[in-house]
Amino acid sequence: MTAPDTMPTQAPLNTARQLFPGFAVSVVVAATAQFISEHYGAPAMLMALLLGIALSFLTDDGTRTAPGIAFTGRTVLRFGVALLGVRISADLLGELGADMIFMVVGAVVATILFSLAIGRLTGIGWRFALLTGGSVAICGASAAMAINAVLPQRDTGERDLIFTVLGVTVLSTIAMVIYPMITTWLELDARAGGVFLGGTIHDVAQVVGAGFSISNDTGEAATLVKLIRVAMLAPVVLAASLLIRTIGAADSVSGKRPPLLPSFVIGFLVLAVLNSLGVIPDIIADTAADLSRWALLVAIAAVGMKTSLAKTMAVGGSAIALIVAETVFIGVLVLAGLHFLD
Repeated sequence: MTAPDTMPTQAPLNTARQLFPGFAVSVVVAATAQFISEHYGAPAMLMALLLGIALSFLTDDGTRTAPGIAFTGRTVLRFGVALLGVRISADLLGELGADMIFMVVGAVVATILFSLAIGRLTGIGWRFALLTGGSVAICGASAAMAINAVLPQRDTGERDLIFTVLGVTVLSTIAMVIYPMITTWLELDARAGGVFLGGTIHDVAQVVGAGFSISNDTGEAATLVKLIRVAMLAPVVLAASLLIRTIGAADSVSGKRPPLLPSFVIGFLVLAVLNSLGVIPDIIADTAADLSRWALLVAIAAVGMKTSLAKTMAVGGSAIALIVAETVFIGVLVLAGLHFLD
């Protein structure tokens, strides 16, 4: 008589056993990437991605790790994006000023529109253009993974995601070295220099590194501007979902309409609102922010294991030119905005 009572608990346990090997491997790769980053200065996201690609054989059909890796690259990723909301609050807006906020938001929107226009002209396609443009405009790898999660399913989806994450991470690292020199050459003060760095460099970690390499004031301003760009993640994902519904792309690919706002973006917004209201204690917010960073690192390791470098580079020279052009575009636009507001 006890067998029926134990059956409901067996299913979750069996699922956990099935997913654990792949999840554990992803955690080990992420921890290795973090170790390399802390001891040798390499970007953790880039290391996790490259290490993951080197272990792509772990996702071959029939391997014990394949289900857990797929789970980690999807569910853990969305969990990490949702937790990014604890870094956003209404106080951020008041500290920067209305003129700078409009300029930063305008640069985000203009970069995405620029990418879509170039994608249309070159025939690259709106999906890839939105993916790269959103990642460059908002917050690098995190935005790429969030936007890719709401795009219609396609055969090249994982390849495009890997290329975008790899591209924005490499370009962010280059910018972290070059942009502080441009800031000094242009004789930008701490606030303007922070706006330039935070408004143009793709990943948060590289923004922090570039800003604080100049001064504490520049670093704080750069981090503030970067977090405002991160706050644009939810409206951009919402706009992407509306676009997909409007053109009917989801119906033709997956057979069903996607939710207007995915659950992980709702979680992002809820946490941002709670943090703005002061409901979340600082210690919990800090812990959640660290957990978010680790979740994204583990997820990108899993995403790397789901593809190959050869397939990633098959995107072609036009795709590389597009992501470089987007990077240059937002950099020039922010500098022009600073000159206009000066």
